[in-house]
Amino acid sequence: MNRSLWLLAACQGLYLTNNVTFIAINGLVGLALAPLGWMATLPVMGYVVGGAMSTGLVARTQQRWGRQRSFQAGLVVAALSALLCAYAAVTRNFWLLCLATVIAGYYNANAGLYRFAAAELVAAPAREKAVSLVMAGGLLGAVIGPNLAARTRDLFAVPFAGAYLALAVVAVLSMMLMAFLRFPVPASRTESPVGRSLAEVMRQPTFIVAAAAGALSFGVMNLLMAATPIAMQQCGLPFSDAALVLEWHVIGMFAPGFFTGSLIKRFGALRVMGAGVVLNVACIAVALSGVDLHQFVIALFLLGVGWNFLFTGSTTLSLSTYRPEEKDKAQGALNFFVMATLALTSLASGVLVTTQGWTLLNWGSIVPVAITALALVWLALHKRRTAAAAA
Repeated sequence: MNRSLWLLAACQGLYLTNNVTFIAINGLVGLALAPLGWMATLPVMGYVVGGAMSTGLVARTQQRWGRQRSFQAGLVVAALSALLCAYAAVTRNFWLLCLATVIAGYYNANAGLYRFAAAELVAAPAREKAVSLVMAGGLLGAVIGPNLAARTRDLFAVPFAGAYLALAVVAVLSMMLMAFLRFPVPASRTESPVGRSLAEVMRQPTFIVAAAAGALSFGVMNLLMAATPIAMQQCGLPFSDAALVLEWHVIGMFAPGFFTGSLIKRFGALRVMGAGVVLNVACIAVALSGVDLHQFVIALFLLGVGWNFLFTGSTTLSLSTYRPEEKDKAQGALNFFVMATLALTSLASGVLVTTQGWTLLNWGSIVPVAITALALVWLALHKRRTAAAAA
């Protein structure tokens, strides 16, 4: 555990501050400005659509400029897009707000690689703990994000304009921390200048399950999290309650980061990911039991812990599927699957919660959870058959 790793964890926390604040306010600002109610989460969708569109560009800039310069470019985009969001809110321009969040997606795709970069800052035996520790940095987002949204909500006459301006400051602060971060120089590519083709890497069973579990776990989490502020408003609960729920949700997402790596080291990624599936099922059960504040808090907290186990496990699982010379394209593909799934669930979240309600939204989330469970069972059986054949 070195200084660069801790700095990267802090940058991860500020990145999640941006994400949590966006989730907390974009749906509500969208609901106030959108021509039709079902369009409320289009600004949330824009953020992840922009991320999905940017994954190829980010992979190329990472390869050409290196980790640090590419990450800094993402932070410049974060600051400028936050200012554009503030202007859109002040001028009540819904479509400009959507465009600004699409542009911000470049930062989303860029910072989404922090977890992979963590594995490069330590020796191989400590990779699981490094990934987990950087993920734990998101606790900053859990504390700062909802409170930032709540305390800057009425900073100006236009609701939440102050929150967007605050996010520009957050991006500048992260840029300052990134300036002191040092990434190792990539090892010389002795085996092959380009490695295997992306198609060959993606055909591996472990890669398939890592990509599916990472994307679907993020999709379920986003489906429910993006809808929560709107659902709570529909239930007559104040925004301060929604901020509290999101705070506990993000604590659940990142507090386990201090020990998830140790659990993976001891029990294996698949078992930890299986526990994440069980927690997702528990979340849905609690959410379906009622719409009081304590039920929102418990459900979203369980959702956060389940996501942590699944996403950290899938990231760790993916590290064994590509060689150093293949990392940029492999990580770009993994990020694309996550961002594309987030884009679909962001739109579905707004449409379902405003037209069908919170209950149907939760019933629908059972499908991706079940698919994830089947994928984990399939990979476990495949590994068992492979081991038996080799014996």
